[in-house]
Amino acid sequence: MFDLTGFLHFLVAILVVLSVHESAHAVTAYYLGDPTAKLKGRISLNPIRHLDLYGSLIFLLTMRIGWGKPVPVNSENFKKPVRDSALTALAGPMSNFALSFAVAFLWKHTGKFMPEILLTQLQTIFHVSIFLGVFNLLPFPPLDGSKILGLFIPRKYEYQYANYLENGVQYFIAIMMIDVLVLSNFLGYPVFGLVIRKISVIVEGILILGT
Repeated sequence: MFDLTGFLHFLVAILVVLSVHESAHAVTAYYLGDPTAKLKGRISLNPIRHLDLYGSLIFLLTMRIGWGKPVPVNSENFKKPVRDSALTALAGPMSNFALSFAVAFLWKHTGKFMPEILLTQLQTIFHVSIFLGVFNLLPFPPLDGSKILGLFIPRKYEYQYANYLENGVQYFIAIMMIDVLVLSNFLGYPVFGLVIRKISVIVEGILILGT
């Protein structure tokens, strides 16, 4: 049976988490010297500015995995392009973990005074934010991990790496669709989702202990 209340909690969580995640990229790029995202209005908590068609579709299909519209970055504006591009990418997942920590702290210390609907929403944001942060650390384009990977690519492989970033998206989307629509029917669960969930549970435990 379709759980409308749960779906609405998830939808609100996705909009909040994506807005924070993508804005973190834009803010970091700006402070590292690249105003491109700021000029395009991406330093914003308005979720409409950050929605990506394919990423949103995957979100709705899986209720877990997906991504926002990539933040435009011109690495030529950075003093150290490779390092600063990686830091800009890393800012997204780190903002997810920071948001989850703040939400966990809030519900742990004030949850008993909250209405149940608000407490449930905060808990949903907590879980979705961690899951999205872990997912985005995977080294596949268009995810942030693929750009962080640039820190570890030798110069002689820069061309191959650039080609990977440019053309890898379509293959990753195809793999995700196969995982969600095919493998999940045979195995009963999407493989990517299971692996990321296991890692997310560990991160959740660490963050809750920290509050």
